[in-house]
Amino acid sequence: MTISQFCRILFSSQCGSQSLESDVIGGVCVLVEYDRRGTPPLEAELLKDAIMMLYVQGVYTKYFEPAIIQTSKAYFEEFGTSRSISGLKEYIAACEELLVSEANRCMAYNLDSTTERLLMELAHRILIHDYSEKLLNEGSLANLMGDKDMKSMKGLYDLLKLSGLQKKLKEPWADYVRKTGAAIISNKEQGDEMVIRLLELRRSLDLMIRDAFGRDEDFLRGMRGAFGGFMNDRTVAACWDTGTSMIGEMTAKHIDMLLRGGLKTLPKSLLSDVQDRATAEREGQASTGDEDAELDRQLDNSLELFRFIEGKDAFEAFYKKDLARRLLMGRSASQDAERNMLTKLRGECGSNFTHNLEQMFKDQELAKDEMEAYKQHCQYTFEIKSPVDLHVMVLSAAAWPTYPDIRLNLPDDVATQIEKFDRHYKGKHTGRVLTWKHSLAHCSVKAVFPKGSKELLVSAFQAVVLLMFNEASGPLTYDQLSTGTGLTGGELERTLQSLACGKARVLSKHPKGRDVKKTDTFTFNAAFADPKYRVKVNQIQLKETKEENKATHERIAQDRRFETQAAIVRIMKSRKTMGHAELVAEVINLTKTRGSVEPAAIKKEIESLIEKDYIEREGNAYTYLA
Repeated sequence: MTISQFCRILFSSQCGSQSLESDVIGGVCVLVEYDRRGTPPLEAELLKDAIMMLYVQGVYTKYFEPAIIQTSKAYFEEFGTSRSISGLKEYIAACEELLVSEANRCMAYNLDSTTERLLMELAHRILIHDYSEKLLNEGSLANLMGDKDMKSMKGLYDLLKLSGLQKKLKEPWADYVRKTGAAIISNKEQGDEMVIRLLELRRSLDLMIRDAFGRDEDFLRGMRGAFGGFMNDRTVAACWDTGTSMIGEMTAKHIDMLLRGGLKTLPKSLLSDVQDRATAEREGQASTGDEDAELDRQLDNSLELFRFIEGKDAFEAFYKKDLARRLLMGRSASQDAERNMLTKLRGECGSNFTHNLEQMFKDQELAKDEMEAYKQHCQYTFEIKSPVDLHVMVLSAAAWPTYPDIRLNLPDDVATQIEKFDRHYKGKHTGRVLTWKHSLAHCSVKAVFPKGSKELLVSAFQAVVLLMFNEASGPLTYDQLSTGTGLTGGELERTLQSLACGKARVLSKHPKGRDVKKTDTFTFNAAFADPKYRVKVNQIQLKETKEENKATHERIAQDRRFETQAAIVRIMKSRKTMGHAELVAEVINLTKTRGSVEPAAIKKEIESLIEKDYIEREGNAYTYLA
């Protein structure tokens, strides 16, 4: 009875107590405001009991809920106005903190679930929807993504998702990817690091999609679209003046680095983390904690870049060149990885793309069989065993890159063995011609030093230089070495530098110094010592010159011309008559997997075929001539 009478006094309009009613409801709202602002200190039990009283009196929904919504609206608007002047990162953190506090307050003081829903919807509308322009500001987003601020990006995505605006983040996200990627490709000063930087960008975006965006497929598709856009943007690629795909060349060189040096060539930021390993195990794959599995994953990442490239002919040319050097010089970190990569390329581009690459591996196998047959032949033919154990790798010229012929005066024993093999091979394979590439040869030389005998693993050039000291009674001059070996210029200088100035100094240079000059003299280093019996004397690696690189790109461009002409002839042969625009569109579609061709270049090839009487022009159309 007493409680009912108290309720009528406070909340009944018949009792004329509207001011008292307002004071009570307003007082509870003030207590909520105190709790929000933290000043002055609030007795939590007092607020909890006050709200419970409103439930008991049955006036919570009619009087308190509208009032708390109204005061909360004013608070949220004030909060948004004051915090919006700060940076995006600070605003995201403040909004997250407020929303968590509001949810906890509703639970702590037993606010009705309807009230909680209305409060959160109000907060979302005022703080997120009304400030969406700030939250989606392209410049601020670029700063967060550039700093790889995963926490803020996750907070932003979660905030936008509360108001159903998360998809609007995709456009500024993709713009950032395009601009950042284009800047990486067009940066000539860091051209050698292009692929590493692109992979680091891709890795950071993958982690953001995984850890911040809840693996949202829309962002994954947006990222792939952005990568495909900037990697094939002709205006971006034009800064390199190569006429072919620079990213194709650099991707091939990156894979070469991986297959030669393995995982140690990569920065730690690209390697798998704990979550990647757990995901791989759940999917039944080998754990990326295994080195071979991690190398395979890194090759897959490189192949992801390769998929975006339209100019695959540039990749093919440089990959073929690097693969040949790895196979011939025995520089592959793993033969399994080499064949695995070839399988990936065949699955990606078809057998036509990998035909010559596969032929290289077949040539190596055939060369082993050829050498075994030759050794068996020698056992039955030559009575005296040669002091030289010759191993020859016979390769088909069509499948391998071309290498320059460098004159080298071979020792008599080696020259004799080469002549014998040459006669044997030509007798077995009529009509074939062997061209010896001494610049690719390497050998093992036994050397006797005062401190112990060693087995030196050297190139053919290094071996020929070393053998000259067997008959030398004193120092040998630069000119004497040049005359005796047949080497000149840079080849001789690099060879002498590797023997006298490198880590394993089996020769001594006089005077001492890092560079080799024509006035220098050289002697056998009697003081040479090494804890290992087998010592590898590294060659001075000659980086690819600008002229060689330019020649490769010119060859790619020439091959592209022939492929374009072949495409035109194939199309015209099947269609007989076609209009100019239609023919150009067909040619672009047919050749896009090898490399993008400009319409002007296609027109030039059409003119060339008209001159060769393959097709003729009739008005604005072309007719195939059988």
